[in-house]
Amino acid sequence: MPHTEEHHCPDRNALLQQTRQNIQQYGVQIISIMHTDYSPPFSYSIGLYEKYQHPEIICFGLPAKLSKTILNHVAEIIRQGQRIQLNNTYPNIFFKESRCKFLKVDRRNIADYFGVALNYYQDREFPALQMVWTDRNDKFPWEEGFEEVFEYDQPLLDRNADFKFREPRHLGIYTTKQWLEQNQPIVTVLHERDGDWQFLTAEPLAEDDYILVGLEHMIQRDPTLNEVFDLQYGEAADRKFIGDEWVVTELEDDDQLAG
Repeated sequence: MPHTEEHHCPDRNALLQQTRQNIQQYGVQIISIMHTDYSPPFSYSIGLYEKYQHPEIICFGLPAKLSKTILNHVAEIIRQGQRIQLNNTYPNIFFKESRCKFLKVDRRNIADYFGVALNYYQDREFPALQMVWTDRNDKFPWEEGFEEVFEYDQPLLDRNADFKFREPRHLGIYTTKQWLEQNQPIVTVLHERDGDWQFLTAEPLAEDDYILVGLEHMIQRDPTLNEVFDLQYGEAADRKFIGDEWVVTELEDDDQLAG
């Protein structure tokens, strides 16, 4: 079955045309997004809902070739008339020593990961399931004893739509007194190369304007900050007002003002 790595397909029209052809011929198109230093790789299907009235499938944290094999195997199961059950644990889809479960993707998370599928389906809504795998101890991410090294490889898309960041909710980040005391909007977000975050109000700022608060507190007061949860290391995002579109640029060394 077909497999497309999205970062190798910059032409949107060509990618959509290829997707239509593959769905017509094979019943599914697999899109893979490569990992970065900050974001895990993931792959997802397009066409399962259109051809078989079955939710699309997404999987995180695996190499593209392996994801392709697994998702095509799931697609074949669906094509044979079976449906993935949310309450089941599947021992044979993944590695012999590992199990997987499927979670219902919260609709608020679909736009963050299913870009090509959204272009393909346009105004048609589609459901999706996330395939979640167990670690080397055969533990799922929500189970006690799950290996910390894999903690952020699988963002769980059935939950946490109100807090999309991969960092702990209590993580300390820099913001300004103007945001905390005067309710001025955050217009600049910096994700430093060392992993630190800064959420800043309008310039100019004095050195004693910076304060340390919990990341979750930022998101609770301004949920639109979730829109930059996937800002990469060394990137900045700017907007003019709450609700404005973020403009992402590479972070310059002298932009790292706090800390």
